[in-house]
Amino acid sequence: MLLATRLCTHFALAATCVAGADAALPRRAVAQSGAIGSLPGSLVPEAARIRPGVPFDVDAATDAWLATIPPEKRARSDAYYEGGYWIGFWMFLLGAAIALITLQLGWSRRLRDWAERRSGRPWVAAFLYYAGFVLLVSVLSFPFGVYTGFVREHAYGLATQSFGGWMRDQLVGLGVSIVLGGIAVATLYAVLRRLPRTWPVWGAAVSIAFLVAAALIGPVFIAPLFNKYTPLEDPRIRDPILRLARANGVAAQDVWVMDASRQTTRVSANVSGLLGTERITLNDNLLRRASPPEIEAVMGHELGHYVLHHVYVHILFLALLVLAGFAFVRWGFERAATRWGPRWGIRGIGDPAGMPLLWLLFSVYGFVTNPLVATFTRAQEAAADLFALNAARQPDAEALVMLKLADYRKLDPGPLEELIFFDHPSGRSRIRMAMQWKAEAAR
Repeated sequence: MLLATRLCTHFALAATCVAGADAALPRRAVAQSGAIGSLPGSLVPEAARIRPGVPFDVDAATDAWLATIPPEKRARSDAYYEGGYWIGFWMFLLGAAIALITLQLGWSRRLRDWAERRSGRPWVAAFLYYAGFVLLVSVLSFPFGVYTGFVREHAYGLATQSFGGWMRDQLVGLGVSIVLGGIAVATLYAVLRRLPRTWPVWGAAVSIAFLVAAALIGPVFIAPLFNKYTPLEDPRIRDPILRLARANGVAAQDVWVMDASRQTTRVSANVSGLLGTERITLNDNLLRRASPPEIEAVMGHELGHYVLHHVYVHILFLALLVLAGFAFVRWGFERAATRWGPRWGIRGIGDPAGMPLLWLLFSVYGFVTNPLVATFTRAQEAAADLFALNAARQPDAEALVMLKLADYRKLDPGPLEELIFFDHPSGRSRIRMAMQWKAEAAR
């Protein structure tokens, strides 16, 4: 199922989650909330407290926060996060193997012939081929998906679903991938057939258009397929969030809660959608596990993404990345099809039988460019962190939230490790930013 989602991402680009941002705040002043109070002093480590006449050591304060996590818990979260590096690598190899097996054994050619017999219309044949290919990938990758998405998550105490509930979500996700991805792929193959010389440019444009469409309909039509969304009723939490949003130019009327606890123990929140479908959402784990100052710090971060227009920066970055990707795929496809195309039964770039080759090439491109994407995303997340500190003014709450994220994120990686693998700043980096802000604010 995981590889099927990757397949939908590579071709439809409707679920891609790369992001980027400038590291600077907007030129206008950030409105401050200050309406929800601060953390009790007893929760703040001694070295992280501001004391009159005593110099505040940012690094000592950061170390003090990190020291509140027991060594065994840090070792567990480090093992989980580092294991993800290998999972990504093995997922890449498994996808490449499936693509090559599908081509070498003639499955792709036969699937194309079957799709063409079912319909004389090329776009329908492309849709049917894609649906069949996604199902094939799902079956072949199913054991790997069960381990990474269910067994491993339960082993680390991060999942709450039964296997039946997990399978239900996987099947719903598969159905969404087939329908939306199939429409996107059929459209893309129409471009490939009709514009054989300039298809990389137009293919990238089609992919971005579907990304924007997915962002529009996702919060309203797709997300509720997996979780129940209800308005946040508690005015002690809701009202400060809405005041913070409106003070920073976000015309929000409601805050929504999703029942993420039916699937996971993770805390999270987001401001999703665009062009009128925006929605402020926090999950019920955050409500249960975090204090009001922590919730305000989290929502300040999520509002920062919105106010800093990260979704539009994201789309621009993705457009450039996808355009370069299509150029690479054209180069690779032409050479591979010239050498092996007759054996694989590929007639040309507009032939759906070449879809596994396209998938393989996009996978290679994504694997190689992953550090660039991670770096761009980290810059966006750091900018949102800084926005949250200026808007919510909750540096200690920010630090405490970062420690909660240590359930599944490595707190203190090496510099090269953070550069290559982290799509958010590390816990140490984020806590240090909060302590630096606290030191400057106290001057």
